[in-house]
Amino acid sequence: MSGPNTDAEQYYIHDEPFYEAVGNETTLYEAAYASRLPVMIKGPTGCGKSRFVEYMAWKLGRPLVTVACNEDMTASDLVGRFLLDASGTKWQDGPLTVAARIGAICYLDEVVEARQDTTVVIHPLTDHRRVLPLDKKGELLTAHEDFQLVISYNPGYQSLMKDLKTSTKQRFTALDFDYPEAGLEARIIAAEAGVEAEICDKLVSIAHRARALKGHGLDEGISTRLLVYAGQLIKGGVAPADACAMALIRPLTDDGDIRATLESAVELVFG
Repeated sequence: MSGPNTDAEQYYIHDEPFYEAVGNETTLYEAAYASRLPVMIKGPTGCGKSRFVEYMAWKLGRPLVTVACNEDMTASDLVGRFLLDASGTKWQDGPLTVAARIGAICYLDEVVEARQDTTVVIHPLTDHRRVLPLDKKGELLTAHEDFQLVISYNPGYQSLMKDLKTSTKQRFTALDFDYPEAGLEARIIAAEAGVEAEICDKLVSIAHRARALKGHGLDEGISTRLLVYAGQLIKGGVAPADACAMALIRPLTDDGDIRATLESAVELVFG
């Protein structure tokens, strides 16, 4: 195999990630994987998309190669490039190529952040061909039979400049994610942060109030991830009001009026 550090063992998840199913998403994903269908996961920031993919990779016993996409990412960053070292020029596989070779699940997180001319390289892997052209190397790589491509993005941040082409979307099956209902979200916080149920219920109550402000001063509501952060701070001895300010309010907005509204919600809930 080309390039260093391509041993599949390092990409396996050995400890079960904590994940609480919201609906039948695990069953649907297993069906998609059984046919090696590419999957697109859509949902707001911090609602559990990445954790879900980690959990499914663990459940299926498959290695997972994760790529955090960004606007500076090039096709070579995904596929690979020639590098110079003391012995001359050598080829190094990119993460997408590594996954295709070893039969991993390749997860492109927040794929819309990548440039559209970069994402087109995934097209041949998402249809009956299941190949990856390595043009610079002159190789046409046929994906391992266990390879699967998974992408995610937040539809709330879609724009003309940051959206997937229709030709890309129609190559994927899709799952819609959202924040869990209140009882389940509280159980997730309890499991992840280790705080008592009453605190979890109060944190969820604050989140629901903040999410009602989406589109009315906030681009995005308080995520489940941030609620877990707040719970961990409280577990560590931080006063609830301070924990909420640090984990739920300051990361979300710099607007003074919105901050005051959220601070009032925290005071109302925690007293």
